[in-house]
Amino acid sequence: MDFGFSDIQGELRALARKILDDSVSAGTLAAYDEFAAPRFDRGLWQTLLDSGLPGIAVAEEYGGMGLGFMELGLFIEELGRSIAPVPVLAHCVSGLLPLQRYAGSALQARLLPPAARGELLLTGDFWSGSGVPTVQAEATADGLRLAGRCPAVPFARQADWLLLPVGLADDIAVVLVPADAAGLRLTDLQMTHFEPHAAVELDAVSVPAADILVASGGESLVTWTRERCTAALCAQQLGSADHAMHLAAGYTSERKQFGVPIATFQAVGHRMADCYIDIECLRLCTWQALSLLGEEQVATTEVQIAKIWAGDVGHRVSYACQHVHGGTGIDRDYPLWRYCLWLRFNEMALGSSASQAAALGRRLARGEGLFS
Repeated sequence: MDFGFSDIQGELRALARKILDDSVSAGTLAAYDEFAAPRFDRGLWQTLLDSGLPGIAVAEEYGGMGLGFMELGLFIEELGRSIAPVPVLAHCVSGLLPLQRYAGSALQARLLPPAARGELLLTGDFWSGSGVPTVQAEATADGLRLAGRCPAVPFARQADWLLLPVGLADDIAVVLVPADAAGLRLTDLQMTHFEPHAAVELDAVSVPAADILVASGGESLVTWTRERCTAALCAQQLGSADHAMHLAAGYTSERKQFGVPIATFQAVGHRMADCYIDIECLRLCTWQALSLLGEEQVATTEVQIAKIWAGDVGHRVSYACQHVHGGTGIDRDYPLWRYCLWLRFNEMALGSSASQAAALGRRLARGEGLFS
């Protein structure tokens, strides 16, 4: 049995890397440091849209490539390698995926084609908290009325539509809210990795029935989407950690002490070897989770394991790479510090390693088995 990637998957990875290598550099990323500008390169985003990559997992009938979550994950891994300032996770994972999976045909036909083309930008409130809705809804004659606050939604300021889980009596609904809706207010947040997030406050925001994605039983959508958000975050973490390691390997091969590269020192070699082993373990766990989710198999255990590795590996690789770089690692003219910020953010987002391990332990204690 061939466990390698297909030709199409290889070509997609190569295309993504070529576009990102040509468009993203330490110089271009510097334009967004310390919130000098919103971290969104619209020119790069349009280039990616023109290539069709953001629509990898969207059905062909709606203008996408008709591939799956595994292919999207490989694209996101390349994004992590470049830490590109584009809203792929927000738009593609927390927007396009649940819209395509759960929306009715009329809503899909109205929003999926323009979203796949990039004419609309989507985001969703699936990236923070425990998944329990922080916005409450009450039924009205023609839909729902919303009130509450979402603490941190990525690219909310830049988005055209927001997917929001809301509490409805003892149930959960999921709705689409236009960013310019009356009663909706955004408060920009300053995140440690500079990506634009905003708190979303809703005060008597009306949602017509046509914009209700799921009227009841929305807990399954929230769980389904958050698992894919978590796996996508692991893929991004894999790319970022791998690139940080290659930066360190390149630096230690060129930096000399006593007339020889410091990479030849045993202590340095051991630290880089540990990084390599860590990253390969994260790679296998992440790819397994992406593959199972792409086949619509139950993968809760595999996603939790991947996120535990993503947190621990990001932490260890960040420290090791800083260590072997010495003072150069924190020099703002050198790119490593940005990767360390991303590795730390992804370590904590959607549950730290400790919280994921505790959740996995509770599942095992309930007798749910080692594997899903």
